[in-house]
Amino acid sequence: MPTRRKIPIRPGEPPKEAEFVPINQSNENWNEYILQDGSVVRLKVVTTEIWRVLDEYDQDGNPVYFVKSGNVVTVIAPDHLRRGI
Repeated sequence: MPTRRKIPIRPGEPPKEAEFVPINQSNENWNEYILQDGSVVRLKVVTTEIWRVLDEYDQDGNPVYFVKSGNVVTVIAPDHLRRGI
């Protein structure tokens, strides 16, 4: 039996019924941003849960999904920006 619950989708609208969809495989790569000050900021989005909103579709007819995720951020700063420890 699939896990279902109400998920808040848009502000000001009532929560919608959604079904939990287990993740079979993931590929979470780092995005890397080289800043003008010489720092390198690396960002990775880590998805923890995905829910398919029942009876909701986008303009192309695809089902709407609600994704719970978190960000992992690392910074590599040049010496002149680092504070001594």
